[in-house]
This record gives sequence, C-alpha cells and structure tokens, in this order.
Amino acid sequence: MLTVLSDTHSADDTRLQGRTRTAVAEADLVVHAGDFYRPSVLDGFERSARSLRAVYGNNDGPAIRDRLPAVCTVEYGGVRFAVTHRHRSGDTGLVMLGREREADAVICGHSHRPRFDDGTALPIVNPGSHAQPRGNRPAHAELESAGDGSLDGRLVTPDGEVFERFRIEP
Repeated sequence: MLTVLSDTHSADDTRLQGRTRTAVAEADLVVHAGDFYRPSVLDGFERSARSLRAVYGNNDGPAIRDRLPAVCTVEYGGVRFAVTHRHRSGDTGLVMLGREREADAVICGHSHRPRFDDGTALPIVNPGSHAQPRGNRPAHAELESAGDGSLDGRLVTPDGEVFERFRIEP
C-alpha cells in the first residue's frame, strides 16, 4: 500500500492517530507532500514509515529544506507520480510539472482540502491534512495495486471513514 499525507503543521510530533497511524505503519511506501513544520516531525515520520519519500512545503524552514527537495518523482505499482507541495500556477502548473517528470499523476498538498481530480490532463491527488484540516475533513490517501497496472485509491479519515474512491491508470 502507498499512503499519502500532507500538511502536518506540527511543532512536536506526527499527529498520527487511528487509521492514519495504521496506514503509515502498514504502507510499503509513505509519501508526504510537505509542511511538516519542524524537523522533529520529519524525524517522526522517518521512524514511523518503512520507506518515506517527501518534499518540503512553504512552511518548512531551512533545516527541513536542507534535507528534502521541492519536487520528487515516485513510482509505485507501475504508476509514476510527480510530488510537490504546491504550484503557483494551480492545476495547470501541476499538470505541466507532471508532464515534465513524465508522470502518470501528480501528488500535492497546501490547500488542506482532500481531493482527487481526474478532470485535468493528469490526475491530481491531494490527501488534505490529517492533523490540521482547516475546516475540511481530516484525511490521508491510500492507494493499492488493482492487479492490472492501475492503482485503486481512497481518501480516508483518521476514524477510518472512506469518503472517496478513485482509480489511477498509467
């Protein structure tokens, strides 16, 4: 399983609870789309995940930016993702970034609003924020192989409620 998170904004720990904590612990790969806020939070994710790939966010200072890139490319289950915190040009910029990276989909954060959008040239996954939803539903994303080269995904609350299902094809 691939677990995707973003926008933790914590001064002390990962704020992982319930299903989100379990999803991180069970994942083959965890992707975090930035805004850890403090290096100790990044350290906590590195300890909690078997494998972590992450980018820094706009609220991450030099101590985190020295350790993480602004953009990375991740492959999971035959699907290639471009990962960034945000793009100033919105969805158009995210799609352009994905194309530059020869990605099948884009993972981003920043808005704290969980969403899957396949109405653009490349699908966009924003897991929202499990820890600081800012008026949105707290969430993370989980993706698993569908067995045909595509990934079945879901947006999930820390309480375990699945509130959106989606599919990403390479």
